Amino acid sequence: MPIRAVLWDIDDTLFDYSGADRQAMARLLELEGLPGGYATPDEALDDWRTIAGHHWARFSAGETDYVGHRRDRVRQFLALDLADAEADAWFRRHTVHYEAAWSLFPDVVPVLDLLGGYRHGALSNAGAVEQHRKLTALGVRHRFEALLCAVELGVSKPDPAAFHAACEALALDPHEVAYVGDEPDTDAAGAVAAGLTGIWLDRGERGGRADLVRITGLHQLPAVLSGDTRFGAPDTFG
Repeated sequence: MPIRAVLWDIDDTLFDYSGADRQAMARLLELEGLPGGYATPDEALDDWRTIAGHHWARFSAGETDYVGHRRDRVRQFLALDLADAEADAWFRRHTVHYEAAWSLFPDVVPVLDLLGGYRHGALSNAGAVEQHRKLTALGVRHRFEALLCAVELGVSKPDPAAFHAACEALALDPHEVAYVGDEPDTDAAGAVAAGLTGIWLDRGERGGRADLVRITGLHQLPAVLSGDTRFGAPDTFG
């Protein structure tokens, strides 16, 4: 049976999360100075990204809640034992600059226009309130008939239950749905394990996963969905 719908990851797939986060932190460091222990802004920026990944993994594993993981990120980055209110205030200052830097990748709207014959939904490991607001501000929320997020689902990718919940929201079987995301394991391989067609959007051209359907830009997606497998993937679109 052909693919009838495309499910999308949001951060670093549709929305340039890494770029916005880095711009926000660079601006905050410019205004407030380097925290102790960092020799250069680049060192601090790289560590902020590493710390964010560590605490997001803790949140995904149920070791902390969403607000708690943000507070822990701030405390570790600043190497300070901040009260909750102090950590929240610092994160709010970061958020001002982060939201000012929000943008879609330039290939997103063109490919959504090209894929008008497919239904579309989004499945994110973040929270629905944040992702709804983000997609609305970026002018594309109306493109997705379903938006499901781990915070509200209580389960996150790559757990098959997350992908199945999104398929159920579209009233489609997993084999009728493709999932597009920037993480090979969490997104593409997780989708495949759940019975969907997983497509890895490898914008950085990291490579190294010949077992996955892989594209390096969204301009390649329409051909892949139609069964053209010139992008190094086995034909799974029968």
